Amino acid sequence: MEYIDVFNGDADGICALVQLRQHEARGGGNLVTGVKRDIALVRRVRAAAGALVTVLDLSFDKNRDAVLDLLGAGVRVRYFDHHRASEDVAHPLFEAQLDAAADICTSLIVDRYLGGARRAWAVVGAFGDNMDSSARAAASTLELSAGDMSLLRELGQYINYNAYGRSVADLYFAPDVLFERLVVHEDPRSFIHDDVGFTVLADGYRADITQAEACLPLEVRPKSAVYMLPDEAWAARVSGVFANLLASAAPQRAHALLTSNADGSYLVSVRAPLERPEGADALCAAFPTGGGRKGAAGINQLAREDFDRFLAAFRTAYA
Repeated sequence: MEYIDVFNGDADGICALVQLRQHEARGGGNLVTGVKRDIALVRRVRAAAGALVTVLDLSFDKNRDAVLDLLGAGVRVRYFDHHRASEDVAHPLFEAQLDAAADICTSLIVDRYLGGARRAWAVVGAFGDNMDSSARAAASTLELSAGDMSLLRELGQYINYNAYGRSVADLYFAPDVLFERLVVHEDPRSFIHDDVGFTVLADGYRADITQAEACLPLEVRPKSAVYMLPDEAWAARVSGVFANLLASAAPQRAHALLTSNADGSYLVSVRAPLERPEGADALCAAFPTGGGRKGAAGINQLAREDFDRFLAAFRTAYA
């Protein structure tokens, strides 16, 4: 059988696939992935009847038509995701594991699907998706030391950090390359201790975060804050994880992080308050190129003329 794995290049997508590959003990198939914001990936798939395409951590709504094309060609599709889906598909070749609850990510959906068989990697994925409470709850069965828990959290953050960029050229590791380095380690701690990639990501993360923390907020309100970052590779790399750090530091506040694009538009990351992780998906979906999940969403290209309208909508959503 031909296998094709399509996955988001962030921590959640990568760790979800690591679990499946390790549990199913199968060799490599074709990998289709990209930077964090590159989500309409199923349309890149070329598969013949009888192939199995597994899709992980990609909005079903953004890929629905491409999935229907594959099903019509006799391709079997498995779909794991936690973004909201507006319409179901009933087809004998389609298996959907979709759950848009605010406290679950794709790695945890796969963990549930596999009965916890590769739970340590699910924990890494959840930490990377800024779901600390859910990650710690899942990890409660693993009897991890406080030090090991901290290491898994760091690894999740670093894998997630590596996914953000305007193109793969901005990243330290292409997502498919990083996946191949991770999947050979049954235990995430083995990668941490034995692969120099962990140090490369850690050093890059710290350097970029230092630059981001030097940027003053555009505005701060009791229930919301807005930050602006420049059109630089480091800013594109750090946009998602910096937004997560801001959210964790002020859980009662929503955060919008805008990074200038070369064409004059803005790359937007929105984090709903961790105390009320709702509304980010609807807010961003109201703008072209926007989408995401309830607690965290974004807009790939917010037109400059929509800047004021976005700020007004953001303030209203989190007043």
